Amino acid sequence: MSSHWLRDCCIYSGIVFLILYLLQPFGFSMYQGNKLLVSLLFGMVTFGCCLLTGLAERPLHQHVVPWRIWHEALTILVMVLFIGVCNFLVFSVMFRFSITLSLLLMFLYWTLIIGMFVTICSVGLNYYRYLRNQLEALFNKTTEEQNDITVTIHDTNVRGNDLQLPINDLLYVEAQKNNVAICYMKEGQLTTIELHTTLAAVLDDLQAYQNIFQCHRSFVVNLNNITSAQGNSNGYQLKMGKCTTMVPVSRTYVPKLRSYIA
Repeated sequence: MSSHWLRDCCIYSGIVFLILYLLQPFGFSMYQGNKLLVSLLFGMVTFGCCLLTGLAERPLHQHVVPWRIWHEALTILVMVLFIGVCNFLVFSVMFRFSITLSLLLMFLYWTLIIGMFVTICSVGLNYYRYLRNQLEALFNKTTEEQNDITVTIHDTNVRGNDLQLPINDLLYVEAQKNNVAICYMKEGQLTTIELHTTLAAVLDDLQAYQNIFQCHRSFVVNLNNITSAQGNSNGYQLKMGKCTTMVPVSRTYVPKLRSYIA
């Protein structure tokens, strides 16, 4: 059982506890006993349901490959329904309600409304974790191998000066009309310089290095310096090192980016 799943179980049980204790739905406000303890009981039931669902889900991850977003969403919805049924049974015993289909359906209705919000948040969080883990595997891909490599990006201006820098210091290159802006680290400081050249020419200068990747018609990035990414199949936004500018990955280049991080 992963620490992430245990943390999610605590979050789900905490949500149930807070809803019952603060909002007091389903006639809970009429209960004359200790509402805090009863709310904690429902939270513990929720935690147990989450653990059981997690144990049941583990074999599925081994047999269902690849595990996609819709698999994750369906699993969480099943877990939410399981939590709803178990809490309904506890609720019926605690308040001595007769177990009827109409009451169960009403209970599950509100459970699903809350569960949809939880599902969206959970799937988004798990997808972010997956992408971050894939990127972390990418970060160390060639950085150490290129520690002593210096590259040259040529300035085509007659009086221009070529830029020489360690390849590991390069963050990204952006096309700007007749020039390119090169963002890189120099003695620990974020630096940007403009050269009179084209993005195609920069790619020619750096074509020997697989970590140099064109992610947009106007951007080339050093994959080793990606620190985070956010987005979906329509495109990503990449954070490069200490740079505050988010570099876009257009939809055209998403499949190729995934081939690097898969």
